Amino acid sequence: MPLARAWSVALFGVDGVAVEIEADIGGGRPRTQIVGLPDASLNEAKERVRAAIRNSSEEWPGELVTLALSPAALPKGGSGYDLALACAVLVAADRVPTDRLSGTVMIGELALDGRVRPVRGVLPGLLAARKAGLRRAIVPEPALPEAALVTGLEILGARTLLDTLTWLRGDDAALRTPDPERVHPPPEIPDLRDVIGQPEARWALEVAAAGGHHILLTGPPGTGKTMLAERLPGLLPPLTDEQALEVTAIRSIAGTLAPDSPLITVAPFVAPHHSTSVSGLIGGGAGMAKPGAISQAHHGILFMDEACEFGPHRLESLRTALEQGEIRLARRDGVSRYPANFQLVLATNTCPCAPPRDSDCTCSPHARRRYFGRLSGPLLDRVDLRVRMRPMTAMSAELDTPESTAQVRTRVDKARRRAVERWQQHGWLTNAQAPGPALRREFALPRKTTALLDRGLDIGAVTARGADRCLRVAWTLSDLAEADRPGPDHVAAALEFRDRRAV
Repeated sequence: MPLARAWSVALFGVDGVAVEIEADIGGGRPRTQIVGLPDASLNEAKERVRAAIRNSSEEWPGELVTLALSPAALPKGGSGYDLALACAVLVAADRVPTDRLSGTVMIGELALDGRVRPVRGVLPGLLAARKAGLRRAIVPEPALPEAALVTGLEILGARTLLDTLTWLRGDDAALRTPDPERVHPPPEIPDLRDVIGQPEARWALEVAAAGGHHILLTGPPGTGKTMLAERLPGLLPPLTDEQALEVTAIRSIAGTLAPDSPLITVAPFVAPHHSTSVSGLIGGGAGMAKPGAISQAHHGILFMDEACEFGPHRLESLRTALEQGEIRLARRDGVSRYPANFQLVLATNTCPCAPPRDSDCTCSPHARRRYFGRLSGPLLDRVDLRVRMRPMTAMSAELDTPESTAQVRTRVDKARRRAVERWQQHGWLTNAQAPGPALRREFALPRKTTALLDRGLDIGAVTARGADRCLRVAWTLSDLAEADRPGPDHVAAALEFRDRRAV
């Protein structure tokens, strides 16, 4: 009884599992069946693969064709198995040699005429294949730049099914290899020099960049809240190689990678509209959940402009991700895990009518409280820095030339290096990642230094979580000041950043 094996990959969030595809021919009336928990799109592969084989001048077997996907208990979906299914069938039918199929993972959707179409998730799929010990990969030709990011695998690109079959028959020139890596300039980020005035907000942005802290900007419209947020990525250091692969893998699953320069090396900036649903923010969808805005902002910035317009349900959905740095979504076909270690930037007006000056507000006190009530206490407790923007009185409000992004980034880089040296044995990269117990025990400050913070805890002005976040901000302030450890002034400044009157 003819039997053949091929390999593909199943994705569950950013985690992949190598899938062995077995093709068996014979033993019943002519038909095709797929076993191994396929979803509807995978079940439809029978028709796509049959047509692609026929239109590639090959013959579909006239017997029972059984295609088994293992692990059998693992739900599988999508069209990325098509290429592997077609090759397995033709090898089982003894029309293609089996030698080159061993150790080769195949990813790609087949058009009816035999073209190999790109699919999402090539990068995380190949990372899983490499982990499983596979040594070669065949992907759609447009996905070659993305696939080439994975080292340790021989990468080949297929334009059609016929090209793949020709390669399996021994012609090395039938498939393309990746082009030499080209260096692409990083995307242009607006310069901080464009922001006029707002010295307090500019300082808070520098502190946020240096320590990885969340920040809330409140104030009248047109005072520069959005401009400041858009310039925050320019203050952050480039992504490390590991971070770049993580971010690129998420964008690959979301289908938002640029085809010519897929590797993302700059901290991403994601700004969802206030009408975005909860699923759009945290991820969701039928079958297996897709990544949302918070995962696409991994190792970058999630900017929520007009935060009070998002509504309580959407805002509260962020709380778990802010604490844990990842999101787990349970759906019909399983649990998807997506990393979500992002820096949150909230911006909002002071009231619904949003006048240029507070004195011109026409809202009732109840309307103002209800408006800001959408930013709940537990959510605000997770925001380290709260800043009230100044109303603009003149476009020439600042006589001196504002500092540029490059000038501020120099100080931020120095502060971050100090933090990395301090936390490196623990694996933390920023002060915001340092857990509260470590700050209170191994890196505890003298009681004299924390006296004001202890007083705030005694009178209920700050929560235990808020106290931990104050300590993290104090360490960032000391790093910016190039001090060995925070002093009473740094702790007081950190407490002032949490002043609820800022909102």
